[in-house]
Amino acid sequence: MVQVKEGDVVRVHYTGKLVNGEQFDSSVGKEPLEFTVGAGQMIKGFDAAMPGMTIGEKKTINISPEHGYGEKSDDAIIEFPKENIPADMKLEPGMPLTLSDPEGQPVPVIVVDVKDDVIILDANHFLAGQELVFDIELVEIV
Repeated sequence: MVQVKEGDVVRVHYTGKLVNGEQFDSSVGKEPLEFTVGAGQMIKGFDAAMPGMTIGEKKTINISPEHGYGEKSDDAIIEFPKENIPADMKLEPGMPLTLSDPEGQPVPVIVVDVKDDVIILDANHFLAGQELVFDIELVEIV
């Protein structure tokens, strides 16, 4: 049987969950996810699970934060001047927003706190600091 090796383009179905069982993403019922193994297109732990798999094989893997989306970083907590927000915009903690980085790329953030003159925003990836569980099924080696 042909086994996946680094550099192979693969197609997989996956379901991503937190350790408490809460699902955050899945390809089931959609097109399989296609990527090149070892090319840095996936989080490290997902990529590392692929070599050796055979078509039709299923496995469940646990990925620590350092091999997933990293630990939460205090550097990603931003104080954003309230004057830069439209006056009629109602902000509440937990609310998602999208800012733009200096290159104009979207940066998703979550409102942490609304103070008199600033808004505290968290730009950490929403899965940072989380241990992740993925159910993976290798559909095809392209």
